[in-house]
Amino acid sequence: MPEAATAAAAPASTAFVTDSTGDGGFAFEFDRDTALTRRAPGVYDIDLSAGWTIISAVNGGYLLAVLGRALADALPHRDPFTISAHYLTASQPGPAVVRTDVVRTGRTLSTGQASLFQYDENGAEIERIRVLASYGDLDALPDDVRTTAKPPAIPPIDQCFGPEDGPAPVDGSSAIADRLMLKLDPSTLGWALGQPSGKGEMRAWFGLKDGRDPDPLSLLLAVDALPPTAFEIGLRGWVPTVELTVHVRCRPAPGPLRVSITTRNLAGGFLEEDAEVWDSADRLVAQSRQLARVRLG
Repeated sequence: MPEAATAAAAPASTAFVTDSTGDGGFAFEFDRDTALTRRAPGVYDIDLSAGWTIISAVNGGYLLAVLGRALADALPHRDPFTISAHYLTASQPGPAVVRTDVVRTGRTLSTGQASLFQYDENGAEIERIRVLASYGDLDALPDDVRTTAKPPAIPPIDQCFGPEDGPAPVDGSSAIADRLMLKLDPSTLGWALGQPSGKGEMRAWFGLKDGRDPDPLSLLLAVDALPPTAFEIGLRGWVPTVELTVHVRCRPAPGPLRVSITTRNLAGGFLEEDAEVWDSADRLVAQSRQLARVRLG
């Protein structure tokens, strides 16, 4: 029997959860949908939620948060500092198993790897995503900051627009949009009006619609939750991630985040996306780069 099929039989006492309410439920949807059940040391079961899909595939940032949560349990340190993921096959809503391995542990950093697997109709195992990550304690970092980086210039939230502001659902919108507070900078919305700017830029205010404050795990979602920059270059359709690396720089302050993503080069059917995430205290809390495939023509 495939391993994931045994998830329902795992004792509730082994559930690895955070931010649960006192009655055993979950205060926030993100925590409920990324919660894993620890079946054995380094082995976790989860039912991937259809609420975080883009068209029919599960969002890559949500998947990264799932594996990030597993590694936070498997490693002696709790906070992701850097996590690099290779997306091997598209994940689908439903049962999955995550396996982790501890690569090295140290006083300030520990490193681990994790893979997420699902099963085909014949019960054969399929690896969906593989990550390598280093974890530490963000609260132990020194306060010294020397930077030339500046927060992105985004109009106030009430002057930006989300999917709910359009007369009809945006082409390519998905279930994940119902879970996000996403307000896009009007200057990066030309694609929605049939007038893409050609600049390959996307900027937005970001949060979770149910009011959950950001933390290091939700930053892994934030870097991959905006519409693709390919839309502003004049392309449409799915832009699947091939590889994504995220650096978490500090624990974010409560309140909405500002996310800025840029693409400078599309060539050979692939583009890069460089993202910065800023918190309400004007701190650069996360950076990422991903390579994604685009469909030309």
